Amino acid sequence: MTHPNKRMLGTPNLRWYSTINLVVCLVFGGIVIAQDLPTAPLPRLPVTPGTRWNLPLAMASQSQTGTPQQGRESRDVVFHAAASEPVVASTGARLITLQEAQQKAAPTDSNPMVRLGQLQVDVARQTRLGTMSSFFPQIGSSFTNMHFNKFMGQLLQVTGPLGNTRTLGVPLTGKDQTLVAVTATQPITPLFQLRELYKINLADERIARGKAGMPVSGTASKVEKAYYELLVAQRQLAFARVKATQSENKWLVASSSSSAIPVASAGHDEELIEISNALAIATTREKELTASLNELLGWPPDTELQLVPPDPGFEEISLKEATDKALVASPEVIEAEQNVVKARSAVTLQKLAYVPVVAVMGGYAYQDNAVPLLPRDFSFIGMVATYNLFDFGKREHTIKGARAQAEMAQIALQLTKAKVAAAVKSSHFELERSRQLSELTRRLDSAIQVQRASYGENSGETAAAKKAKVEAEMFQADLDYRQALAKLKTLMGER
Repeated sequence: MTHPNKRMLGTPNLRWYSTINLVVCLVFGGIVIAQDLPTAPLPRLPVTPGTRWNLPLAMASQSQTGTPQQGRESRDVVFHAAASEPVVASTGARLITLQEAQQKAAPTDSNPMVRLGQLQVDVARQTRLGTMSSFFPQIGSSFTNMHFNKFMGQLLQVTGPLGNTRTLGVPLTGKDQTLVAVTATQPITPLFQLRELYKINLADERIARGKAGMPVSGTASKVEKAYYELLVAQRQLAFARVKATQSENKWLVASSSSSAIPVASAGHDEELIEISNALAIATTREKELTASLNELLGWPPDTELQLVPPDPGFEEISLKEATDKALVASPEVIEAEQNVVKARSAVTLQKLAYVPVVAVMGGYAYQDNAVPLLPRDFSFIGMVATYNLFDFGKREHTIKGARAQAEMAQIALQLTKAKVAAAVKSSHFELERSRQLSELTRRLDSAIQVQRASYGENSGETAAAKKAKVEAEMFQADLDYRQALAKLKTLMGER
């Protein structure tokens, strides 16, 4: 009976202690929650379809007593829908996406490189149309009005049957004369030469059109590269600041544990110098890239930017598909193919030098005493033909040179196709490698975010440092992937 009594007496004590512990926990939890609540309501951006949010990168630091405090700065990265104007964040920085930056930096209506490409296409087109107009009859006219100070002819003396002498004037042209003529000439055999010349002009126009879109993609790639480089620099700067904070806190904690005046060791001095140099380099790098991106956007160099990390946007492109499109749409292949067309037309054009130049000509003329012996107005029609009988082998040698150039163009086309295929293969492998690296860094970033939630209070700085470093590597991998994708699409003729 002793043991049951003890158990019965111990039960109320346990309940009493549990109640006290529960009350203490509730009170302590309320105090902690009250300390964590913000003093003022935070502004919230409107949530739109496609809006994404990312956890803020907060850098925590510790005081001399080891109590965790709020970090010196935090960067809240907000994914928002694309807008026509950049949003100004609550910190005063301009919030901008990659698509907005590319649209602002590359307006097609004011880009001089784009305008230059359009003008080159227009020049080639007008040249082709000018050649086409030569197929039709060439109509010309002339007007002449002249006055001579002397009689334009011969004076003859004629003796009559009665012995009288008379002077007769035989004019060659009138002293006052007016001549109006209208002629029309239609080439016959030169039409074959004009046909080959038209093919050459059409090939030049196709080459110009193939190169017209290249400056736009170059500007977009520059903005994309500057955007991602600034993202990497911002994360590297955050990592350097966390490392500097950790080193400073380590020295403060060590000095507070000793009553004597703290004296840093030689090894610690070297560490501080190294961390300070890294922080200075990261800060300078971030400022330079910010100024560079602002210059592309047309903003002041000191404009603070808050960049939205873009989605990786992985695409599935097979090697065969990329190669087939590149061999059809690549500007280099287009130029090589059109050079073959131009060389073949040049051979035919030189062969036509053996054909006589024949043209049909007709016209109408009105003359007022220009030639007194001719009627006042008349019409005419006829044929004109010219031919070079001897040129001492010039035409033959010219044809042989044109044939050699045509063969060179054909070989250059084969080499260009092989070069483009090899470039597509190399770019495709680089794309796959950068894609795998990007996916790996993103998995690491997700794992660090999960692991960060399980860290204790004294490990917050370590988690922030790891997150900043992994994000820098992740954005660098994304930049490598996008550059490889842009290069592959340029070869495919899609950018």
